[in-house]
Amino acid sequence: MNDLLPFLVVGITTGSVYGLAAMGLVLTYKTSGIFNFAHGAVAAVSAFVYYDLRTLRGLPWPLALAVAVIVVPPLIALLMERVTRSLAAGTAATKMVATIGLQLIIMSALLAGYGGAALDFPGFLPTDTVTVIGVNVGIDQLTSAVVAAVCALGFFAFFRFSSMGVRMRAVVDDADLLELSGTSAFAVRSRAWLIGCWFAAASGVLLAPQLGLDVLLLTLLVVQAYGAAAVGLFSSLPLTYAGGLLIGVLAALATKWVSHSETFSGLPPAMPFVVLFVALLLVGRGRLAEIGGHRPAPASRPLVSRATARILTVAAIVLAAGIPIVAASKLPVYSAALVFVLIFASLQLLVRTSGQVSLAHAALVAVGASTFSHLAVGAGLPWLLAVLLAGAVAVPVGMLVAIPAIRLSGLYLALATFGLGLLLERAIYGTSCMFGATNTLPAPRPGLFESDEAFYYVLLAFAVAGSLVIACVGRSRLGRLLRAMADSPTTLSTLGLGVNVTRVTVFAISAFVAGVAGALYAAQGQSATGAPFLSYTSLTWLTVLVLCSGLRSAGPPLAAVLVAVVPAYLTDDTFAQALPVLFGIGGRFWSRCTRRALPGAAAPGSRPMSRRAHGPASASTHQVPQPSVWWPSGRRVAPRPGPHGSGSARD
Repeated sequence: MNDLLPFLVVGITTGSVYGLAAMGLVLTYKTSGIFNFAHGAVAAVSAFVYYDLRTLRGLPWPLALAVAVIVVPPLIALLMERVTRSLAAGTAATKMVATIGLQLIIMSALLAGYGGAALDFPGFLPTDTVTVIGVNVGIDQLTSAVVAAVCALGFFAFFRFSSMGVRMRAVVDDADLLELSGTSAFAVRSRAWLIGCWFAAASGVLLAPQLGLDVLLLTLLVVQAYGAAAVGLFSSLPLTYAGGLLIGVLAALATKWVSHSETFSGLPPAMPFVVLFVALLLVGRGRLAEIGGHRPAPASRPLVSRATARILTVAAIVLAAGIPIVAASKLPVYSAALVFVLIFASLQLLVRTSGQVSLAHAALVAVGASTFSHLAVGAGLPWLLAVLLAGAVAVPVGMLVAIPAIRLSGLYLALATFGLGLLLERAIYGTSCMFGATNTLPAPRPGLFESDEAFYYVLLAFAVAGSLVIACVGRSRLGRLLRAMADSPTTLSTLGLGVNVTRVTVFAISAFVAGVAGALYAAQGQSATGAPFLSYTSLTWLTVLVLCSGLRSAGPPLAAVLVAVVPAYLTDDTFAQALPVLFGIGGRFWSRCTRRALPGAAAPGSRPMSRRAHGPASASTHQVPQPSVWWPSGRRVAPRPGPHGSGSARD
C-alpha cells in the first residue's frame, strides 16, 4: 500500500482538476443542450492569457491570474452563448459542428500567435513539498487539489440550494415553464455558460504548470473531462467530479503497473479515453437521453440538382486527367487531394447517407497506412494486393467502431468514437502493430508507376473507382436502408429489417475505403506515419465535409481541394496557418444558417422517413381544416377525407 500511495496522491491531484473541468462541461450541457467541444480550448486560452500577461508583459502574477481566470471567461461565455443560442433545437451534428468550429478558430489563433512549440508556464504556486500520510506532496499540487475540491463542493451547494441553482435545474426540466414564472431562460443559460467557462479557465491554469504551454496537448488533456462527464452520465455533478478522480487515479496507477512494459506504455495517457469509451458502451442509450429538442424540419434542397452534380463530377474527372500537364512541381499536392477524395467519400457514406457521426475516421486511415507498409515491405506482397488487404484489415477496426453505434446515437456515438480514436492514437500508434517507436515506416510505389506523374494516374483511377463504389452503395437497396435508418431506426425495425446489421455494414464499407485511402496516402509520400492522422484531424474533416454537403457527389472532391490543394497555393504563411480558422468560421456559419444536421444525420425519430426509402407519395390538394400529418416526402399536408369520413380506417 505504501508503494501505491504516491501514485494515489498524484492521481487525486490531477483527477480533481479533471473533475472541476468536467463539472463546467456538464453544467453548460445540462442548461443549454450544447456539448461544448471547445471546452478544452477555453482552458488553453486562459492559460495563454496568463502567460502573455505575466511573462511577456511583466504584470504581477495576482493581476495576471485575475485577468485570465476572472475577466476573460465572461467574454468567452458571452461569445459561446451567442453562438449556441439558436442551436438548442438543432440536431446533434449541427451542435457539434458549431462548437468544433469554435475550437478550430481558437486553437488556430493560439498556434498562429504563440507557435506550436511548448512554452514554460510561469508558476504562481510555491513548489515546496509537505508530507501527507507519509508521502511528499508539492504545495502546488496540494493547492490545486484543494481548490478544485472546494470549487466542486461550493458549486454543488450552489446548484442544490441557491435560488439561481434552482432556476438552472428548472431550465433543464422545462424552459418554457420557467419563462411563464417570470424568469428569463436566456439569463439563466448565460450564467451557466459563465460558470462553465470559469471552471474551464481554472482547470487550464491549474494544469499548465504540470504540463507546460502546448496548445494541442493542453486542449487534449482537458478532453479528459469527457470521460469524467460520461461517468456522471452527463447529468450528475457529484458523479462527474468522482469520475474525474477515478480517471486521475487509474491513470496514475497504470503508470506504475505498466512502467516495465513497452507494449502497454501508451495505456496511462489513454486511460481517460478508455473510461469514456467503456462508460458510454456499458450505460447504453437507455440512460443517456440527449438534452435539447430536435427540429423536425424536412431536409432542405441541395445546392445543386443530381444531374448538375453528375456534370460537375464528370468535369472534375476530365480536369483531373489534365492536371499533370499544368501542375509541374505542385503535382504531389494534387496526388494527395485524390487520396482525400476517397477519405471524404467514405466519411460522407457514414455521415450524409446513414446518419452515423463518427469521429474515429482518421484512425481508420492510419490503420490502412501502417498495414500497407507491413504487408508491402515487411511481408513482400505485391503492391495492389497489399493495398486491398490494407483496406480489408481496416474492416474489423471499422466494425469495432460500429459497436457503439448499436447502443448509441447522435452526440454519444460521436463521443464514443472520438474516445476510441484517441485510444488507438495514444495506445496503439506507437506499438509494433502500427507505426512503431519511430512513428515512420517505408511505403513503396508500384514498380512501373514510381514517377510522380505515373503514380498520379494510379491515384486518379482509385479515386474514381472508390467514388463509384460509394455512389453505387448509395443507389442500391442498402443505400435506401441507410437513408431509412437515418430517418427512423424504429420504423425500420418494425418492418423486420436488421438495423444493427445495417449499421455494422456501413461502417465496414466505409472502413475498407478509408483503409485503402490510408495505403495510397502512405505510398504517395513513400512513408507511413501517424502524424497526419491524429484524432483531432477527424474533427476538421467532419467540419470541411459539412461545408461541402450541399454538392452531393461533388462534395468530397471539393472538400479534398480545400484540405490539400488550397494550402499549397497560399504563399503567405500567416494566411495558410489561418486556414483552419476559416474552416471553423465556415462550420459556424453553416450551423447558424441551416440549424439542422446533414441530410440523414438527424437524431432518430427527429424527422420522417425520406421519399426514397418508401417510394413516391402523393397528397391531395383538397383543403380541409384538419390536423396535419407527416408524409414520407417530408411535406406537411392534411389527410384526405374519404367516403367514410375524415381519417377513417379505410383512408
